Amino acid sequence: MHLIDIGANLGHESFRADFDAVLERARAHGVARIIVTGASAGGSRAAHELARSHPDFLVATAGVHPHHAREYDDATDALLRELSQAPEVKAVGETGLDYFRDLSPRAAQIAAFERQLTIAIDCGKPLFLHQRDAHADFLACMDKVRGRIGCAVVHCFTGERDELVAYLDRGFFIGITGWICDERRGAHLRDLVKLIPADRLMIETDAPYLLPRDLKPKPPHRRNEPMYLAHVCAAVAIARGEAVETTAVLTSANARMFFGL
Repeated sequence: MHLIDIGANLGHESFRADFDAVLERARAHGVARIIVTGASAGGSRAAHELARSHPDFLVATAGVHPHHAREYDDATDALLRELSQAPEVKAVGETGLDYFRDLSPRAAQIAAFERQLTIAIDCGKPLFLHQRDAHADFLACMDKVRGRIGCAVVHCFTGERDELVAYLDRGFFIGITGWICDERRGAHLRDLVKLIPADRLMIETDAPYLLPRDLKPKPPHRRNEPMYLAHVCAAVAIARGEAVETTAVLTSANARMFFGL
């Protein structure tokens, strides 16, 4: 299989000690490319540098996660605009709204989100989106720029049917993680994933987060990494009632088109 992980936080400190080994394990488990997520000013710089250092394997996104929205200022905006012009940066984000934790004030989240939507419009690159417990405001922001943005993926989708339908109606792509492997919180995704058109589905690990709960044996450190994308792919395939190879081919084709790989 040749899999593409559309979201891995490889700049996370947990990868510093064995970064090269993490990449080698990913390759050995069928991962052909990884999109490194930029989720803050510093994180976006780091993601870009990692992509520059591994041009055959890594590309990056550049954005500010809603958790860091309170830090968004003119200097941040200028940096993201600069990074968005880099050939290694394939999407604007991770950006969006998160009212589940509210680590930044909601007004600041909306302001940072809207500024990043403007960057996406100006640079013409796709959007890598985050939404949790903020569906109405998220859609309101997206609908304001409808017709002016390019492709958009709602990464790490964990929502309900009405949210999924709203995203699909707007032409968004959907990213599925190991959340689908969690029998406590993600069982509903096993039905919903069947509703995602074959040309709108992508898969991701969101490493080092969201280690698949049904993974056996689990690594002692409980850190997720891109090598487990094959496990996510298999879970999605089973839920959709298709061969694992089919899911691998269609999700990779979608990722190559979306990110221009």
